[in-house]
Amino acid sequence: MKKLSVFNEIKLVYPYELPALPYSYTALEPYIDAMTMEIHHTKHHGTYVSNLNAALEANPRKELPLLEIFQKIEEFPAAVRNNGGGHINHALFWKWMKFNENGKPDGELLKHIEKTFGGFTQFQEEFTKAALARFGSGWAWLILTENNDLKIISTPNQDNPFMSIAETKGYPILGLDVWEHAYYLKYQNRRADYVKAFWNVVNWDEVKALYEKLIG
Repeated sequence: MKKLSVFNEIKLVYPYELPALPYSYTALEPYIDAMTMEIHHTKHHGTYVSNLNAALEANPRKELPLLEIFQKIEEFPAAVRNNGGGHINHALFWKWMKFNENGKPDGELLKHIEKTFGGFTQFQEEFTKAALARFGSGWAWLILTENNDLKIISTPNQDNPFMSIAETKGYPILGLDVWEHAYYLKYQNRRADYVKAFWNVVNWDEVKALYEKLIG
């Protein structure tokens, strides 16, 4: 996976830190409520960071960048896999959102999406299906493969397509957290409503910028 350096904007070396949100907790209202955002960021993401540091504290390979650890994640304790995934997944997730009602990408990214999925609406439908079909906790992803193909996948728990154990590997350019803690305060068991609302808070500028860096 030659393009990992694109993700170096995130601090991915020990000791890990909780990144600040690039917006206020109220910024995604009414689609994602402020209380969910605050708890999700400070409690859930914060706990992943604390637990990741604790899991690596005595590990002789703790100085390896997290994305390098993911390349051999089966050699590390489960706590590193779970909390390391939780950390980077959320660090990316926050950047992939902003208030953007009915937004959509443009340029080469939109062309690539339309070519791959048959249209932007078809892409949304396939991504939504992946998010709803994930049993229990996990993530839905739009990834760019090593061969620059776009694919929609999902992963369980806090796994991600960076990891050596991933069924489909690649570089995530958009992801959606479908753990219940991401939506339960507002949507209860209505995951479908949460996924529908998500399309109004996708930061397509960030997704497009990441895509363009990866394509090179």
